Amino acid sequence: MIDNRIKFRHLQTFVEVARQKSVMKAAGVLHVSQPAVTKTIRELEQVLGVAVFERDGRGIRITRHGDVFLRHAGAALTALRQGFDSVSQALHGDAPPIRIGALPTVSSRIMPHAVSLFLAEDTGVRVKIVTGENAVLLEQLRIGDLDLVVGRLAAPERMTGFSFEHLYSEQVVFCVRAGHPLSAPRRSVFAGLAGFPVLMPTQGSVIRPFVDRLLIANGVAKLPNQIETVSDAFGRAFVRSSDAVWIISSGVVANDIESGQLAALAVDTSETKGPVGLTMRTDAVPSLPQSILMQTIREAASAVGRKEPANRTSLRARPAQAGGQSPE
Repeated sequence: MIDNRIKFRHLQTFVEVARQKSVMKAAGVLHVSQPAVTKTIRELEQVLGVAVFERDGRGIRITRHGDVFLRHAGAALTALRQGFDSVSQALHGDAPPIRIGALPTVSSRIMPHAVSLFLAEDTGVRVKIVTGENAVLLEQLRIGDLDLVVGRLAAPERMTGFSFEHLYSEQVVFCVRAGHPLSAPRRSVFAGLAGFPVLMPTQGSVIRPFVDRLLIANGVAKLPNQIETVSDAFGRAFVRSSDAVWIISSGVVANDIESGQLAALAVDTSETKGPVGLTMRTDAVPSLPQSILMQTIREAASAVGRKEPANRTSLRARPAQAGGQSPE
């Protein structure tokens, strides 16, 4: 039996504090006072018999017990949200959206084709796409704000409670404008890198450790003009109008390189290659529209790898085979 002292507000408040990592920020999102948030968390801790948050310097962090409870609290809120959405759908004929988190590389190269294929299925279901860093997207997936994440495989400690399906592998490139000084024949890229602004993945990104190791292995210990960004729009505009070097996942700039608007420097980045795929909560059961969208994502990823359009028939008549592979 579920303890009847636990109310919806306890779950909602706990999940929001966990997401914001701040009582003050959670109070602002929930439109309640900070003392009210603190009181609700204390009530929840009394029911559970353990602390779910602890002080961390000037902030707070979730405890081991809190992290365990978060997986189930997020799933419970998701189930309630889906229940409300289903009732709304029955009353108004308006299906809840499928909420997808996608890395910038996926948003620019995979999702446009995948969504086009999905719309052709005429499910009547809306799609919401959120772009951001892998860690942020996984946190939103964990608490139920997203149904699926398409991105890089995260570190093992971040994959607890998730399943991952590999789609393809991707590595980073050193991208510059056409005619950049470092693109000259026999010019050492790593020796001259410190003389130019360098756009880098942020510290929290999955690919940053790979990039750091690559630079150190090639004698680059420090970059005096380093700019961290997750904005592909800024990176693209800045590189086109300057001598900056953009270290970015290849999929983000693949179309720009193919069109000749940007160029990839002659750098061996094979050590940065990593798997990209579908991440879901292990306790989630995809709806039919979500299963169809997942299949169109698989087909779009496969088509990008082959650099040709996907030839297909309706997914309603041709469901995916076991193991998540597209049928031949």
